[in-house]
Formats: sequence, C-alpha cells, structure tokens
Amino acid sequence: MARQAAHQTRPSPEKNPRREPVAAGQRDATVNRAAAHNYFLSDKFEAGIVLTGTEVKSVRAGRANLKDAYGLVKDGELWLLNAHIGHYEHGNIFNHEPLRTRKLLVHAAELRKLIGKTQQKGMTLIPTRMYFKNGRIKVELALAKGKQLWDKRETERRRTADREAREAIARSRKT
Repeated sequence: MARQAAHQTRPSPEKNPRREPVAAGQRDATVNRAAAHNYFLSDKFEAGIVLTGTEVKSVRAGRANLKDAYGLVKDGELWLLNAHIGHYEHGNIFNHEPLRTRKLLVHAAELRKLIGKTQQKGMTLIPTRMYFKNGRIKVELALAKGKQLWDKRETERRRTADREAREAIARSRKT
C-alpha cells in the first residue's frame, strides 16, 4: 500500500483583515490617562459591563471616555457612573443616554473584597481602561487613593528626572 503524501498546512490568515483593531481586541477601546495623574493606583481587576447594542457600536467606533468615571458598590452590586459613551451615529430614536449608570459584572468573592477595601478612608474605584476580550467589552478598575497637589508635583519631578537620566545614558552610548 502506498504511503500518502504529508499534507502541508498554511498558517491561517487573520479572521477578518478589514476589521477594526479595537473591535478585534488588538487595541484598547479607551484609556483613562488622567487616572494615574490624579490617583495612586493599587489593585487592578477586570469586570464585565452591561451595555445596549448602540453603546457597543459606539465603543467599537471609539466614542467612549472614562475621564470623570468612577465605580460604586451599592446594594451588593457594582455600578459605573459618569462613563461617557457617545451617541451611535446611525442610531434612531432608541439611541442610548451617553452618561447613564451602567452595571459592572464581577464574581461575588471579588465584590466582597471590594466592599471591604472601598470602605477604607480615601479609597475609591476608578476605571483605567475599556477593552475587548473574546468579543466582549471589559472594564479594568483600580483601587485608588486621591493625590494631593504636592503629590502630583513630586510625581512629575520624578518622571522628569528619570527621563533626563535615560537621555544622558543614551547620549553617552552614542559617543
């Protein structure tokens, strides 16, 4: 009996090359860059978010903003307040409210930990980024403590000193 030739397999091409990088999960939908400037961020965790259809389409189009958003534990549930998701361009009269309160989905054990940690003085929940994971929108939340003005200045001073040191090392390597 003759032996069959080995079948060569080619690497599978990208599922849909025309798909947006945000929708494909290759890039974050939105990032809260002000969070690291205004807060000391500690523990980070992932939560699902309950959205309507037009909200998902707006997030895919890059119309989400987390700058003034924060998380709140109320009646044993986790909520996201002040997250702005702009109107969907092709929506109709049933389009969503941009600043509505949205429910976050976490495991019960994580929720119990969060309740304990957010009750400490000065601790709050701040969303740091929104991204796609396996076709679902996720929100990364961080436990945060607010910075004072002098903390912000100190952080900026430290960042400037680190940048100058890296530049000096790079200059010395070139010569």
